Amino acid sequence: MTDPLGSADVVPTGTAGFDATGDDTLMPSWDDLVREHADRVYRLAYRLSGNQHDAEDLTQETFIRVFRSLSNYKPGTFEGWLHRITTNLFLDMVRRRSKIRMEALPEEYDRVPADTPDPQQIFHDANLDPDLQEALDALPPEFRAAVVLCDIEGLSYEEISTTLGVKLGTVRSRIHRGRQTIRDHLIARGHTGSRSVAIGSAH
Repeated sequence: MTDPLGSADVVPTGTAGFDATGDDTLMPSWDDLVREHADRVYRLAYRLSGNQHDAEDLTQETFIRVFRSLSNYKPGTFEGWLHRITTNLFLDMVRRRSKIRMEALPEEYDRVPADTPDPQQIFHDANLDPDLQEALDALPPEFRAAVVLCDIEGLSYEEISTTLGVKLGTVRSRIHRGRQTIRDHLIARGHTGSRSVAIGSAH
């Protein structure tokens, strides 16, 4: 027998509940954020930075930024917000051309656990190989961010435009030129039929 009240009154739990309602009583804790989103944020940070050290720093800084901004967050797309913060922190890091230095954390902050997937596991999970990561690393940071968000994270051009804060035409141009550069890089290394080249040839 079906519930006469239906399921409309069921409130999602975790960050999904907070995102759906904006209810401050559902605001996630630091542990909630890390448990639900650490793997996803680390994976994006690694794809953008190309190395484990910077990926760990970017992940930590992303969660600090998110946690401190929760009270000002407007319900919408929480994962998109995470994408935007992670990507912007990466671009800031590149512009400074120096390692992100973590500020001293108050006692209530805990370091993001170091049990995130290692680089080899990330390569396996995403079906990418070191040559593709090398090709990504060789791209200008803005192009790399656009390609990673589109072809690896699966965001639409419109979502990438919002994440990067640039016009749709700029997104299309960066992705097109980035893919072409990746394709040329991979073909020069003997990749002709792999998914790596498929990413470089996507449209």
